[in-house]
Amino acid sequence: MPAVTLTYDEGTIRVDGDPGVPLPGVEADSRSASKRAPAYRYAGVRDALHPLDVSVDDSVLDCPDVPALSSDYELRAYQQDALDAWDDNGQCGVLELPTGSGKTVIAIAAIERLATATLVVVPTIDLLGQWREELEREFGVAVGQLGGGEQRVEPLTVATYDSAYLRADELGDRFGLVVFDEVHHLGGEGYRDIARLLAAPARLGLTATFERPDGAHETIEELVGPKVYDLDADELAGDHLAPYDIRRVEVSLSAEERERYEQYQGIFTDYLASSNIRMTSGSDYQELVKRSGTDPEAREALLAKQRAREVMMNADAKVETLAELLERHRGDRVIVFTAYTDLVYRLSERFLLPAITHETGAEERREVLSRFREGTYSRVVTANVLDEGVDVPDANVAVVLSGSGSEREFTQRLGRVLRPKTDGGRALLYEVVTEETAEERVADRRR
Repeated sequence: MPAVTLTYDEGTIRVDGDPGVPLPGVEADSRSASKRAPAYRYAGVRDALHPLDVSVDDSVLDCPDVPALSSDYELRAYQQDALDAWDDNGQCGVLELPTGSGKTVIAIAAIERLATATLVVVPTIDLLGQWREELEREFGVAVGQLGGGEQRVEPLTVATYDSAYLRADELGDRFGLVVFDEVHHLGGEGYRDIARLLAAPARLGLTATFERPDGAHETIEELVGPKVYDLDADELAGDHLAPYDIRRVEVSLSAEERERYEQYQGIFTDYLASSNIRMTSGSDYQELVKRSGTDPEAREALLAKQRAREVMMNADAKVETLAELLERHRGDRVIVFTAYTDLVYRLSERFLLPAITHETGAEERREVLSRFREGTYSRVVTANVLDEGVDVPDANVAVVLSGSGSEREFTQRLGRVLRPKTDGGRALLYEVVTEETAEERVADRRR
């Protein structure tokens, strides 16, 4: 009987011996007189060998023993359905569920079910701490941490995407399950190597918004598995999430703002017309960025586009509208979202709102959110930082003054007010849009 040996070697699966048939992803390696496949192909190689009449010495995984794991969580029906769908797909794939629906609970159930060494990969330091605390509380075991000033590996370990990227080839044989929280981040060119270099046969991706405008979700499907289960907020609203309303408020540019907007927008559109760039996809925008490095007119067009965007998103009428909304919702808990840090500080000063931006230190951010949770603060203003990756206290009103206009960003911001309310009340999101601008057209397309 032919013999085949599988070993892990710095992010690859080394295959020695001849199985007699081609194996998925396996190619000849002239340097070692063996064959190799990327580590993420391990499960496919192993499964392809299983029905063959060959002797297999599989020493790919060197996972540490996991103590007995038991969780007190009882899954809701849709959470159980999601876990079963992932299980039925060979314990690989992505779950797309709205913020507040309990994706972490499903992952904990998967960890308990497999009882294997697990790496959880997260995009932010805030999530790093949240996941570690949740796993330690639920399972009562020490949990390793890679990132945030610590580099400690345990059978259950949480890592940031950055730390996992730096150590993936070293740790690639240590885990049987890898959980990618906010898995859409894995589509980034560098981060893809995390999944490629890990041999973990079981892979679970979690997100509220899977598809990426650049199409990178197709790469994620190859590395983690396809989307195997999805629910949107409407399907859970009223039962497991708060019922909600979305209200668009249209505002006008002032005469001076309109003049500046049309001037900048005209420079941009004139260049597109002369250069035959249609701006129908993300690749068109990338082409413009690439040209701006060598073409002064392209650079001027790109700058004009950015300036037009700033005019429409920072319109004075938006600030006045916010004043009206804050007065209307004096008794509510409000999160105000903007696209620009400068506007955050402007609003913070005018309305005496606690501000959170990328410049806010971790300790100060925790203090602001803690006071928001306790009710000392009833409103907060932020630029992108609270879109994802932070455990945001319960709020019932969101005001979106400006943003990218993407489906992902809008869904994430809506999710910040969808947690069920103790009084059974409805959540409310205001989308403040400048009429007769690109912002209005983007909002229309998204709807």
